[in-house]
Amino acid sequence: MVVIKTARELSKMKDACRISAEALRVAGEAVKPGVTTYEIDTIVRKYIEKQGATPSFLGYGGFPASACISVNNVVIHGIPSKKQILKEGDIVSVDVGAYYEGFHGDNAYTFPCGKISAEAQALLDATKESLYEGINKALAGNRIGDIGSAVQQYVEARSYSVVRDFVGHGVGAKLHEDPSVPNYGTPGRGVRLIPGMTIAIEPMITQGTYEVEVLDDEWTTVTKDGKLAAHFEHTIAITPDGPKIMTLID
Repeated sequence: MVVIKTARELSKMKDACRISAEALRVAGEAVKPGVTTYEIDTIVRKYIEKQGATPSFLGYGGFPASACISVNNVVIHGIPSKKQILKEGDIVSVDVGAYYEGFHGDNAYTFPCGKISAEAQALLDATKESLYEGINKALAGNRIGDIGSAVQQYVEARSYSVVRDFVGHGVGAKLHEDPSVPNYGTPGRGVRLIPGMTIAIEPMITQGTYEVEVLDDEWTTVTKDGKLAAHFEHTIAITPDGPKIMTLID
């Protein structure tokens, strides 16, 4: 069931989203050659807790960290590790959520580690832009399929692929709520968007095939062909005046 938020609930949720966005910014500043993904996760956890919030992902379904940190061919749900040392040329997806006063915020960004290849930068640029293509369709009266179709058309026109096995989602008092928000679809199909809905739009885009596989740790999800993947995400509120990006830092 889709949960519609009141104006007061949206205001409280904005605080959770602000903390999530700031935590992601701080994480991005730490992405440098020689840094471990464990160190970045620690920075995220400490920042969120300093704000009086709780990391949304820590312990969620048994996930052992505060941030999902996914490097190169890892699409999502990378587990931070003291053994994983970032190197020049890596692309590093950081997915962060914060729970504050009854609501979650959720966002992700793929950061370059030092100087990256032109091919990697092109993937990042296309994935980020596809997120905004989707957001632009998050209009009251439109449907979920309009969002996914916009993302898919933008990405596939540039010869990239949209991951099918994982999708965006509603977000609010629960980290994952209805509706599901695929990054592919047909215009005019799916749940109708109405004011008060809050959704996480999160394109997960690959250089090669859209097929992925989950490793033995039951979390880390990699491209099946070993090619690069990127992931960007914002939490969005549907309003009468258009989409409002809740995780955008003012």
